[in-house]
Amino acid sequence: MQIPLSRPDVMEWEIERVVEVLRSPDLALGPALGRFEEAFAAYLGRRRAVAVNSGTSGLFLSLLALGIGPGDEVITTPFTFIASATSIMMTGARPVFVDIDPVSLNLDPKGIEAAVTGRTKAVLPVEIFGNPAGLDRVCKAAERHGLTVVEDSCEALGSTLYSQKAGTFGAMSVFGFYPNKQITTGEGGMVVTDRDDLADCCLSLRNQGRRTQGGWLAHERLGYNFRLSDINCALGLAQLSRIEEIKSKRRQVAAWYRELLAGEGRLIVPDDGEGCETSWFVFVVRLTEPYGRLQRDRILQEMSQQGIGVSNYFPPVHLQPFIVQQYGHTAGDFPVAESVSGRTIALPFYNRLTEEEVALVCGVLRAVLDAVPCPG
Repeated sequence: MQIPLSRPDVMEWEIERVVEVLRSPDLALGPALGRFEEAFAAYLGRRRAVAVNSGTSGLFLSLLALGIGPGDEVITTPFTFIASATSIMMTGARPVFVDIDPVSLNLDPKGIEAAVTGRTKAVLPVEIFGNPAGLDRVCKAAERHGLTVVEDSCEALGSTLYSQKAGTFGAMSVFGFYPNKQITTGEGGMVVTDRDDLADCCLSLRNQGRRTQGGWLAHERLGYNFRLSDINCALGLAQLSRIEEIKSKRRQVAAWYRELLAGEGRLIVPDDGEGCETSWFVFVVRLTEPYGRLQRDRILQEMSQQGIGVSNYFPPVHLQPFIVQQYGHTAGDFPVAESVSGRTIALPFYNRLTEEEVALVCGVLRAVLDAVPCPG
């Protein structure tokens, strides 16, 4: 691949922080874990942070800590990475999908009302691609019905909505640190909350159900091995110290794309949502209608063949085969999400992407667009 879709940005001094842990006796449940959690909570201005081995684990544990389980329903979006829905399913609860806003691509607050039933316990909104637009209205809709908000901020570290940081809206919020995220721990995630009882429950759940204060072989609940090692935490702590620099680099790459694709009538080019300062996770353009999935897939294929890493972010969750089998969703259930999904093109996006490489990507994209006829 000449220009990959994503690439982590790890500095030599960050590698040294990891090596220091490897040379220590504390590879797990050591001081780097506590320092990372404290620094992360302080960055967001939240009381507690609990590091886990993935964002998926963080969402699952958050729902468990809130007592969500079989027979319950959690409202979420069909336009997201699969883990937003499967974390609900893992508890035995049912994900109830609400279509997305056609501009922000986030859960449409107007659809929440009709989705609430006597079994609804929570709303799990996602700040898609790092964009928190509309999250305040989702929270107000949830509050009207007495529903808890579990905020999936896995793509949005550093984003703000009306100067309030993503990850500070929900009773519980979760971040992910996969290598394509703003900061990485290799694999990892973080649960944040202002409630000690929820944080303490997550601490126990991530560590085999052990008591937060007690012996190593004292288990007070069914738990899991979802711990994040000090090796990962050392990298995360170092990366977090660079978050403003990282945000700036990614914002510059997004600005290059927007400048070079300005006026391209065949594309919808993303920008900050209303009231938002986006911490860019990926850069996803959309084909305008009447382009559809067939043309989009051909464009993805042609660009890949020319060495440009691209992808289709995201296929509709409700049409994933195992979810169709379990819940019976069909095409047309959530038309906005389905229409958007069929026209998305995720372009290469990472900290060290150069202006020349962005120009190359845009040039290839335009040439491929010229070669793919518009239907109708």
